[in-house]
Amino acid sequence: MTAFTGFPLAGLDFYEDLEADNSKTFWNAHKQVWEESVRDPMKALVAELEPDFGEAKIFRPYRDVRFAKDKSPYKNHQGAVVYSAQYSGWYVQISAAGLRVGGGMYAAESAQLAALRAAIDDEVRGTELEGLIARLVSAGYQIGGDKLATKPKGYDIDHPRIELLRHKSLTAGRDFGAPKWLSTPRAAREVRAAWEEMRPLIEWLAAVTAQK
Repeated sequence: MTAFTGFPLAGLDFYEDLEADNSKTFWNAHKQVWEESVRDPMKALVAELEPDFGEAKIFRPYRDVRFAKDKSPYKNHQGAVVYSAQYSGWYVQISAAGLRVGGGMYAAESAQLAALRAAIDDEVRGTELEGLIARLVSAGYQIGGDKLATKPKGYDIDHPRIELLRHKSLTAGRDFGAPKWLSTPRAAREVRAAWEEMRPLIEWLAAVTAQK
């Protein structure tokens, strides 16, 4: 494995062109660009971060189009995830728009969702979560995740943390775009720093949803 030296801007250009021509013909003609400017740098990045965060899963570039109306065969981004729990962990992505980092709980089974809402309902743990989220928002992160349109069953609409209780998944993310350092080794330091900023939220989520 070669050392991480950054994400070449050719990778961003590749995805911009792929958005205009998402075809097997284009992919085959430019696959080497994807390998050298996207796949290999992503492998090198997550290998560098592995000692501090764990082994990553690098997603396949192919879309699952079996049940999709959009039959475009290739994803318009390359992502990788490090799981801290079954559905919780850190995320990094490169696309035409540049670099994005994220983290949190991306999905949940019914028992995990119930545990999450019980923790949000709890005055101590719920207040702790509010503090974690507030610090991330102040640092420039956007809070996302699927949410119910109304209140979850068993909770009052005037609950002080009703917006958090509506979440079916809960994530934090930040877009860096394409700064000059993206194509340099500094990119790994920026991802590492962002993942560390998100660590308290990710560990909180993993801890509460792991409860039996």
